[in-house]
Amino acid sequence: MSQETLPKSLSNHELVSSQSWLGLKSAATEFQGLQAQDGSVTDPADHPRAAALLATVTASLQELAPQFPHDAQYLQAVLADLAAWEASGFGIPDFLDALQAFAPQLARQDGLRHLVIFPMYTQNGSTNRLLEAVLVEVIWPEFIAALEAGDYSNKLFVPLRFLDFTPGYDTNSAVLFPESVAIRETPSFTWGAIFQDREAARFRRVLKSAAQITNLELPADAAEMLGDQSLTEATFVMWDLIHDRTHMRGDLPFDPFMIKQRMPYFLYSLEELRCDLTAFRECVKIARDTSSDDSTRKHAKLVQYAVIFDRIFRFAITGSRTRNYDGLGGQLLFAWMHQHHVLHWTDTKLTIDWDQVPEVVSALGEKIDELYWRSIDRPKLAHWLAAYELVSETLTPHPASVWSKGPDALPLQAPLREMTNAVMDDEFPLSMFYEALSKKLSPVIESTLGITGTADI
Repeated sequence: MSQETLPKSLSNHELVSSQSWLGLKSAATEFQGLQAQDGSVTDPADHPRAAALLATVTASLQELAPQFPHDAQYLQAVLADLAAWEASGFGIPDFLDALQAFAPQLARQDGLRHLVIFPMYTQNGSTNRLLEAVLVEVIWPEFIAALEAGDYSNKLFVPLRFLDFTPGYDTNSAVLFPESVAIRETPSFTWGAIFQDREAARFRRVLKSAAQITNLELPADAAEMLGDQSLTEATFVMWDLIHDRTHMRGDLPFDPFMIKQRMPYFLYSLEELRCDLTAFRECVKIARDTSSDDSTRKHAKLVQYAVIFDRIFRFAITGSRTRNYDGLGGQLLFAWMHQHHVLHWTDTKLTIDWDQVPEVVSALGEKIDELYWRSIDRPKLAHWLAAYELVSETLTPHPASVWSKGPDALPLQAPLREMTNAVMDDEFPLSMFYEALSKKLSPVIESTLGITGTADI
């Protein structure tokens, strides 16, 4: 157990190397090995060790708490929830009180740090609700604060940078969402956090390799991001600020998130792509607006590059081919640009006509918006069919696809789940271009597992 007396204020380096943090991290990591998938410690023989580890976590939290005076109420609630968990015999954890006390969206200040500890799963990481701890700091540049205070209000959005973390974040996970925490009942969630340093570092490494593999000559301002992590982080904050708020804005189907509904995965593809293309189109407007300050206009132009490059390179070939909705969105954007003659693969060299890109990419966003606008007057099944038609007009379905044969081949009178089951896991396979690219680029993408902003690109 740590017995460290910490100075009132530590630098980031001092904080992550302190015995208090290292002791907490080590104890939480060992504790994970005792937990079942639901977060409980089921074997009574493990309870004495679990109690000893939580004692270390508790002592370390108390030592670290003065570094986070803005989170005092939250950290006290964590201590109470930890004690209640132990008193219950380490059953299924319930950290609702601590979760409701944590409000990072109320103090979005650049460089403000948080120590976040919950039993939770980590998206694209662990599916088990394990005791995870993460040290973070907020990324909140002045131009982002101005955008958020103006036309791009998003009170729930919290952009973060990693300082250190337990194994659940030594993964591809780049988000911290309250719904991942073990709680007894579902409250109204008031924040969502994204690790822009991981997104930026991953983007920079993948784009650098993709440009080399495809002989793509990057525009000077896009190339600048390869050497500037902070610039790229701020760019991703701007992208995500607009993307995140778009999920609940526009002429939407009744439930654009399709929460707790089993639907064809290409609908998720279109929703995520719609939000990205909205961010793209808004940034085209901002970049052309001479009344915007130079920093905002510069980052707006960089967002356009980021959306395109991240989508057509990393998104398209990341993950399995089983209902990969982000992959499908990347494939769709690439094929749309190619078929509208602004992206060319000629003589083993990729070129992009950047002066024409804004109009062509915006047109795809407008096409998805039209689909959504018409969906309000359509039955669900008709909306599904129209969405499939939109995608299949640009991407070639698998030759064995039932959906590609049209409505007459589908079980239209059966329960909707039969329609979903008829969608192939890889309904729109990779093109020959992507098959070749993935052989060279996939190892680079895999190398970004657990990456942070301090990594070598």
